[in-house]
Amino acid sequence: MAVARALVSRPAVIFADEPTGNLDSTASAEVLRLLRSAVDQYQQTVVMVTHDASAAAEADRVVILSDGRVVDVVERPSAEALAARMLEVRS
Repeated sequence: MAVARALVSRPAVIFADEPTGNLDSTASAEVLRLLRSAVDQYQQTVVMVTHDASAAAEADRVVILSDGRVVDVVERPSAEALAARMLEVRS
C-alpha cells in the first residue's frame, strides 16, 4: 500500500529505503517492477537504498558506499557482479 501511495501522485523523485526488505520473493519482484516502470514509463527518478544485490541490479546506476563514502559507481551491473563488488568493499 505504501508503494501505491508513493507512486500515485507521480512525484519527480521517489525515495525507497529497503523497499523489499520485509517482503517475500513474489511481492519483492512486484515492487521492483513498479519502481522500474516509474523510471521507464513516467521518467521518474528512483533513489533506492538496499543491501540486496538483486534489487540493486535493477538500477541503471549503483553507487556503493562504505563508511559514508562513495567507493564505486557501477553502471547496469549484474546481481552477481554487484554482490562480488559489495563483498570486496566489506573486506
